[in-house]
Amino acid sequence: MPRPRLPLVRVSLAAAAVLPALFTAARGVRRSMGAGMRRFDYSDSPQFHDGLFHNRLPATDAPEGSTAGMAAEFATKGRRGKPRGPVQLETPNLPQQAGELAATWLGHATVLLELEGHWVLTDPVWSDRVSPSRSIGPRRNHPVPMPLDDLPRLDAVLISHDHYDHLDTATIDWLLHQQRCPFVVPLGIGEHLSRWGVPDDRIIELDWDESHRVGGLTFTCTEARHFSGRSLGSNTTLWASWVVAGEDRRVFFGGDTGYTPAFTGIGERHGPFDLTVLPIGAYDSRWPDVHLNPDEAIRVHREVGGRVLLPIHWATFDLAFHEWSDPVEWLLQEAAQDALALPAPGGRVDPAADLPTAPWWRASA
Repeated sequence: MPRPRLPLVRVSLAAAAVLPALFTAARGVRRSMGAGMRRFDYSDSPQFHDGLFHNRLPATDAPEGSTAGMAAEFATKGRRGKPRGPVQLETPNLPQQAGELAATWLGHATVLLELEGHWVLTDPVWSDRVSPSRSIGPRRNHPVPMPLDDLPRLDAVLISHDHYDHLDTATIDWLLHQQRCPFVVPLGIGEHLSRWGVPDDRIIELDWDESHRVGGLTFTCTEARHFSGRSLGSNTTLWASWVVAGEDRRVFFGGDTGYTPAFTGIGERHGPFDLTVLPIGAYDSRWPDVHLNPDEAIRVHREVGGRVLLPIHWATFDLAFHEWSDPVEWLLQEAAQDALALPAPGGRVDPAADLPTAPWWRASA
């Protein structure tokens, strides 16, 4: 028998109800995706060939059959990976002048560094969702602990790679107009920034093992094991970890990375570090090259010669399949002999003072 057809008026009413939501979801998506055509030639980079950037190590094979149905699994996992209650926040207590060495964790990979009197902001994301759409995509588990207007006058903005949870168009727009500092980025990300109106004289693009001095700080782009992309194509821009060095103090910012033996060499050339800022969340056996698990983060901290470890890339966005607080609890098990700084989002860490270690997350987990 032929299937009955819906009356035209019902179809029209259904479309009228859905279309506004679709238009809202699509608003600004193309601009948020960033650069289209490449302006510059990166063929002189050892990381660039066949039109794309590459890791120095070959990809690790995921367990057989483990990636099948992963999208469906993520769509049906419910609230696993989210906190049970409100996430504890701290109101950032910033000094009038940047200190000798301190870090304020603002959630995920966004950290306000103080280094020898300079302010450096890493991977700034203030948007509610990490997605090209303002109404679809992973949403925050907690608000940003401070408004953008409360930021001090920055000396530099540091970007690790171009994924939406590390490079946020709306935040870049604000920083472009309200700050005057340069954006220090890996190769190719300047293409996105240019599309969003950042002038070339505020873009510093570096390849792995290249350095640039901004004021009294030296930024060195160092190897990471990851990938990039803001649309269907991937690896058209480079990903990186970073060394931020003053005259006497050094910070290592891991950004987003899987484990690579290259970290030992980074420690030998640029360490030791007074502070390491390393990702510990969104790990899974199906993507071992992409994100460190907590055990690997401790290994990297030791290999680069870190004194105090500030863990990031957990608590703010649900991007994997583990429980919300699993990363920090696993970290505690592995780091019995290591100095950990465990602030709630908004908390300021001074490595020379008492480190925050109270398990604030357990009230939400």
